[in-house]
Amino acid sequence: MCGITGWISYDNDLTTQRPTLEAMTRTMACRGPDAGGIWLGPHAALGHRRLAVIDIDGGKQPMSVAHDGRTLIVTTYSGEVYNYRELRAELTQLGHAFRTNSDTEVVLHAYLEWGEAFVERLNGMYAFALWDPRTEHLLLVRDRMGIKPLFYYPTRDGVLFGSEPKAVHAHPDVRPAVDAEGLAELITFTKTPGHAVYKGLHEVRPGHVVRVDRNGVHVSRYWALEAREHTDDLDTTVARVRELLDDIVARQLIADVPLCTLLSGGLDSSAITALSAKALAAQGSGPVRSFAVDFTGYTENFTPDDLRGTPDGPYAHALAEHVGSDHHDIVLDTAALMDPGHRAAVLAARDLPNGFGDGDTSLYLLFKAVREQSTVALSGESADEVFGGYRWFHDPESVYADTFPWVAAGLSGRFSGGNSVREALLDRALLKRLDLPGYEQQRYREALAEVPYLDGDTGHQRRMREVSYLHLTRFVQILLDRKDRASMAVGLEVRVPFCDHRLVDYVFNTPWAMKTFDGREKSLLRAATRDVLPDLVADRVKSPYPSTQDPGYNEALRSELKELAADRDAPVRPLLDSEVLAAATAAGADHDVRPAAELVLGMDAWLRTTGTTLEL
Repeated sequence: MCGITGWISYDNDLTTQRPTLEAMTRTMACRGPDAGGIWLGPHAALGHRRLAVIDIDGGKQPMSVAHDGRTLIVTTYSGEVYNYRELRAELTQLGHAFRTNSDTEVVLHAYLEWGEAFVERLNGMYAFALWDPRTEHLLLVRDRMGIKPLFYYPTRDGVLFGSEPKAVHAHPDVRPAVDAEGLAELITFTKTPGHAVYKGLHEVRPGHVVRVDRNGVHVSRYWALEAREHTDDLDTTVARVRELLDDIVARQLIADVPLCTLLSGGLDSSAITALSAKALAAQGSGPVRSFAVDFTGYTENFTPDDLRGTPDGPYAHALAEHVGSDHHDIVLDTAALMDPGHRAAVLAARDLPNGFGDGDTSLYLLFKAVREQSTVALSGESADEVFGGYRWFHDPESVYADTFPWVAAGLSGRFSGGNSVREALLDRALLKRLDLPGYEQQRYREALAEVPYLDGDTGHQRRMREVSYLHLTRFVQILLDRKDRASMAVGLEVRVPFCDHRLVDYVFNTPWAMKTFDGREKSLLRAATRDVLPDLVADRVKSPYPSTQDPGYNEALRSELKELAADRDAPVRPLLDSEVLAAATAAGADHDVRPAAELVLGMDAWLRTTGTTLEL
């Protein structure tokens, strides 16, 4: 999958800047443990760390194409283009000669043949930079759904960029700083496209290209969700969803390294695992290898709540037995979740403390265990956003609230296992200055203004188009970023079949009544894959990613919070309400502090370890 970074400077000779590029590239080593490389030109310096997945020997980077001793184009590339074989065949017919079997080289030749319009031909997950020495311009390209991250930092005479903020922050002229707006973005559950929290830093928006030349930075869009009339009847729609899924899964099973699936026992991951097993069997391969996360005593002592009605274990095992997968449970305990080394690794991977508490640590540990046996994993992520799976999609109060539906549903506290709000321990004056409700409302209005409609969209259909758009452009970004950072921290490539833009576009334009034709969530996905699933799994009610229910975890958080309260020099202390903190850590205090404690402890570690300054 890889990590990329680079520096464009039109006023400097970057051939003398190898030490700086080496420092920036080193920060991406976790994303690319197999190899590294640097390309230096007078005004462009590109760094690359490689996770070898396709064409192990031939796909080394940065990669260039030359003619008569002159470099025509060079790239530092991260991701996978799933239709690269078709593109390669087309380019070969047009006269292009290839020296490797990698998708990276196909991207280079596609640019040479079709110019900047080549991005419209790509199907995949990718984030890459193309430097054209002939015109001295840079292209930063990100996939349509934003599966792979890419950040950039405009400078006086060019730009710095990287897969993660830490690559940019490794440049000696950049110091990480966060202002009031950045802190509001960090705390709220919004994920504004293009916003990178840190001052001066931007994220390339999904489906966008950033062009850098001597005249500055220019942003353009090459793909967006559009409203189109859906003319297929229900049976045709179900068949089309299945046809797309079969093609998508088959494409994403291509790898020259060990591959597996992530299996929770929910409809989404079970569908991907079952379709993978079917495709591998058709190829004469298999069985599919699958992995699930679990917690010590979780199934035996599970207590249902308003988010999670059932434990994952029995369903994951039922699906594994049904398709004959080589299944592995990764069982974690509270000691592993609270281990300082594990939590530090998660913070280092994410660059920010705005996570899901134990959900982030458990995901990191799951991926770390998976990486010992596989290099690539297929995930069921994003099916809920595409097909309408979350409970608040079906709750009128959340749907018609004048804000993001997940905010109306109170998700920011409950997702990590608690029932409080994340900002409960923060200083009241600080919260007034940040105006988090106002910030969320502003971002909500901006998102609504983007929604495409058909003339016939009225009433509930119109609102559900809005809700779908909000999830596909905002909420899904939170989860995709989380998954990317946790997986790439251990050098694991996670593919997301449900983010194939063809499927996303088709289902987005399917009427809401058809998406819920059987009166349930994700009706289309269930109907399209029921034949490969056991009824137990096909009929299971949505249950989010698991969170530990061990009381010992909450006690450990409270203990750490007490230590923080006693440390007057803790960097996060100026941001906290001393009275609320004292009450939360007093002897006998029993109210829920879990999401708030996770945020505050994470922020303290972040400020201690990254050198970030707050400019509030």
